[in-house]
Amino acid sequence: GAAGRRSAPDGLLLDAQELAEELRLSLRHVRRLDDTGKLPRPIRLGKSVRWARAEIVRWIEAGCPDRATWEKENLESA
Repeated sequence: GAAGRRSAPDGLLLDAQELAEELRLSLRHVRRLDDTGKLPRPIRLGKSVRWARAEIVRWIEAGCPDRATWEKENLESA
């Protein structure tokens, strides 16, 4: 079943459902946040969309800025 395909809790990449679970939000809300640029930019692997767990942690620690602010801050610090 669906539980069998779940990645380990410490996986490096999160799909939308896993991100929703991590953020304690609905899948629909995560998709809306992504569509409106309020999440970090996802990584696209073919047709799959994933978020880097480490980036999500840093984003939360930074106060969950919108995508444009997040990318600007990360470019300046790189």
